Amino acid sequence: MEIRVLNKDDFDMRTELSMYAFQFSLTPEQLDEQRKHFKPENQWGAFEDGQLQAMYTLLPFQLYIQGRQMAMGGVAGVATFPEQRRKGHVAKLLSHALMEMKEKGQVVSCLAPFSFGFYRKYGWELYTDLKKYTILPSQFPPRVVTEGRVERVVPDSVLLERVYEAFASRYNGTLVRTQNWWKHTVFTRKAGRTAVYYRPDGEPGGYLLYGIENRVLTVHEMVYLDETARQGLWTFLANHDSMVEKLILTAPVNDELPYMLPDPRIGQEIVPYFMARIVDAASFVDQYAFHATGASVRLKLQLIDPHAPWNEGVWTWAVSVDGQGSLTKSELEDGETVDAGCDIQALTAMLMGYQRPGALRRYGRLTGSAEAADILERVVPQGQTFLMDYF
Repeated sequence: MEIRVLNKDDFDMRTELSMYAFQFSLTPEQLDEQRKHFKPENQWGAFEDGQLQAMYTLLPFQLYIQGRQMAMGGVAGVATFPEQRRKGHVAKLLSHALMEMKEKGQVVSCLAPFSFGFYRKYGWELYTDLKKYTILPSQFPPRVVTEGRVERVVPDSVLLERVYEAFASRYNGTLVRTQNWWKHTVFTRKAGRTAVYYRPDGEPGGYLLYGIENRVLTVHEMVYLDETARQGLWTFLANHDSMVEKLILTAPVNDELPYMLPDPRIGQEIVPYFMARIVDAASFVDQYAFHATGASVRLKLQLIDPHAPWNEGVWTWAVSVDGQGSLTKSELEDGETVDAGCDIQALTAMLMGYQRPGALRRYGRLTGSAEAADILERVVPQGQTFLMDYF
């Protein structure tokens, strides 16, 4: 089996596999249009006798983690024909993807799973959930007179991106959006209407991406920088009460809207969403913002990661007095034991902010001493995960 990047001559085979695996069809006109814009350089395939058997796409992104931007490899479009399944093709492609990401300096990877169990076998782990609200007009927040104003506008990435960046960087695992991503993905997939809250000085302080159809108001993104902006946007939404029968909104899991409602008995659903995986543990820890506790710490960590052997083994995990972390390959002296141990999934969940070290130890996902878990509790910052995008 040959694994290689696709080229323009592979368009027909790639499209046939995509349509079969993801159950869609294209008209001849749509095929011609896609052929014109086909960019194969981020797509990889497993070939036998020149025929495409399985494939994946590796997208170069940046993620916000603890307020810093880290290079991320987005894995998408993983597909294989049914007669080629259970032959190890996808496993080889995912191992190849990990090596590609490491070489490109992409220290973390994310994907939208068709099966959480399948991707957990290769080191990915659930890292973020979504909270979905269903709210009746009678349950809308009270209208509040605020400074500033809300206006419906034409979608404009230049107008929205500063607000988005300030909001998204508060969370772990949110996407750093390029103007191209705004134009060709955000505004395309979340097509509908845009409203912006302007502060009294004329600067944007929040926005909505939303749509209204069949008397349902769907809020795809509600982004705000302070409480005044939140109230202004909710007052704008509440003014649709005579037009709609319900409002559907997606928010971070730690969102506290029900507490602020006169009637908090609204529909709430927690939806497991994306998975993440640390690709290069040493580089990830080096770029991570740990708590500056005023004292340096040092632990011996046993890390398990059979699909990325460069992560596997015993490490000295150090965090300096100013919060700079490092992982250094280490050896155990005679009779010495590690302070803590985990697999790459648990390390990912911990450092992304999805699980706390103490909880992982209670679940048996972080082994070792209680003292080591307490040290990690002190140096690993609290952080809420969130993702408003899909790929």
